[in-house]
This record gives sequence, C-alpha cells and structure tokens, in this order.
Amino acid sequence: MRIKPVMAALASASLAGLLLGAVPTAAQADPDPNLTITQVTLDRTSVAVSGLNTYPINVTVKGGYNSTEPGDQGLVLNVILKRTGGTGGRGDIVSAALKRTSGTLANGTWTGRLNVASTANGTFKVTGVMTGPYGGPVFGTPYDPTPYAGQTITVKGTNQPRITAAVNPRIVPFGKPYTITWAVTNTATGKPYGTRIPIGLGVDTPCAEGGSPMYRTGTNGVITKAYAASDAGALNCAHIYADPYYIVAQGLFPARPTVIAAVPSKTSAKVGTIVPVNGSVANWIGSCPVQLQRLYGRTQWKTVSIGTVRQSGRFTLNAQPSYKGLIPYRVYFPACQPYVAAVTKTFTIKGL
Repeated sequence: MRIKPVMAALASASLAGLLLGAVPTAAQADPDPNLTITQVTLDRTSVAVSGLNTYPINVTVKGGYNSTEPGDQGLVLNVILKRTGGTGGRGDIVSAALKRTSGTLANGTWTGRLNVASTANGTFKVTGVMTGPYGGPVFGTPYDPTPYAGQTITVKGTNQPRITAAVNPRIVPFGKPYTITWAVTNTATGKPYGTRIPIGLGVDTPCAEGGSPMYRTGTNGVITKAYAASDAGALNCAHIYADPYYIVAQGLFPARPTVIAAVPSKTSAKVGTIVPVNGSVANWIGSCPVQLQRLYGRTQWKTVSIGTVRQSGRFTLNAQPSYKGLIPYRVYFPACQPYVAAVTKTFTIKGL
C-alpha cells in the first residue's frame, strides 16, 4: 500500500476502505460454490455496549461444505452483518471464527461468537457467510460471502471511541524520520478513558491485512511512535481490535512537501501565440493536477491553462500572451494527497 504514481486515485479513495475490517460493498467475485448455508441464528436481537467493550452474541450456522480435502475438516466460517440503519463508525460487523461443533463437513453446525462493538451503534442485518479466517491470506480463487438474508440486531452503542493523529513534523521531508502521536478519546466526553488501551500501530500491508505490532497507550489515551523515513511513503494506521475486526481505526499518508519548477519554451512571442510551459514535480507525483496562472492587476492570479503531471513527473501547460509587454505567470500545484499545495517562482513571457 505504498504511494503509487496515480495519486489522484489515492486522493479520492476512502482510507477507511483500506483498513482491515471493511467488507467490500459491491460484489468482487462469485460466492464459493462449495458452501451451502441453510440457517443462521443469533441468540440476541438487541444489545447495549459502551466504550471499548464488546458484547458477545452466540452465533449458530447450519450448512455444509462440499470438499474431500482432509485440510478442510477444520474449516471455520464467519457471518457478515451489514448496517441497515443508525449511525456509527462501523458499516459492517463480522463474527469471530465459527468452528464446527457437530455433524459433518457436508452437513454440520458451526458455533461461536459475534463480538459487537459500540461503534456498531444502529441496526445490522445478517447478509452472508464466508469461509474463514476473516482477514487471513487468500490462496487460489477469492470468493464473496454466500448470501443469506438473516436476522436483524439493534445495537445501542454509547461512549464510542475515536482515534486522532498528529504528525511531527506536519509536513515530512523526504529522507527524514518523523513521529506520530495517536490519541484515543471518548466521543461523548472528548476525554480519554483513563486506562492503558491496547492499540495496533501498523505501516503498509498490516493496515489492510492485519498483523500490526501491538502497543499500549498511556492512561491519557496517548502514544507517540517514531517512524523511519521510508514509512512516510506508505499508509500509517492505528486501530483497536475486536476479534476479528477493528472497533475503530484511523489511517493516514503523512503530508509531503512539493518541489515544483517550470520554464516557458520561449521568453517572448507574438500576441496570441501558444507558448508551451514545461515543468516538473520532484519525487514522481503522477496524475496530480497543475494549473498555469497569469497575474491580473497587482495581486489577482487567474488560471489560464490546466494539465496533469505525467508519470515521469513532468508536465506541459500552454501560455498565450494576450497583449504586448511582460506578462507574469506561475504554475500552481493544488494539494494532491499526500502532497501539499505549492507554486513555482514567477516567470514572464513578453508579448510582441
């Protein structure tokens, strides 16, 4: 999950969707043809849960898996529930690994727990079942959950947690280490919970696939972690875990400086002539927008040409002198996650 050349796509992507615990909202593949589900039962239809706690609901699944592979005898299942109402940090919740407790692989019963977090405040409906373990590596063909329209549960979640982050320095120079101070607070009070909270702090792949190293905050809910310079090119994340998903998570790409330069292909041209302006952005920022701006009056800059940084880090914009005399121009680079906004030095083209 390191920074790719196509930064515009990253800029529009939801970081929440990059973190473990988000079941795809649209089908990515077909359901597993070997998995058949006949019944899913939850032993509660409503629960109340507060803060960092979870409420365990007993889950029973009846069904079968068509396989003669000896390794599949220990197959586990996960039940998926999607939000149907209310507001909270979770759009879906997932049961812990359900183990087969009776019957055969082809016709058996799987049981276990659904750990409900406070961030699941609202109503959730059972929408499917998938083979587990949830969040584990996928070997061979990936499958979507097998659809199952099941029970609805109502969750009253209070004192929901929130994770915030402060990066130091705020804009991380290339090749320099940095720190992030992560803080866990109670959204209802704005204050810490007063306990040392287990928290996972990951970089890159563990943010999406799990396995982040675990730490503990202070009783003030705060922890500061030092990061290597190379970590700034990847997703940095913090999360509080509830088997098998995150109660709450936060991810960020550290802000990076933008070094941009541009020069016109000609310093003078007849009025109305198109003059290419060639420039570059350091550190390979492909697909970010750039704007050529012209000075009107003493202080007003207006965009006269727009373009996109190529994957080479270079770009070309078109100036067109509209009157005789020296005309000031500059190139403006709007903020393009994780790169901050920047402008080139002012240059002039003389209209003839």
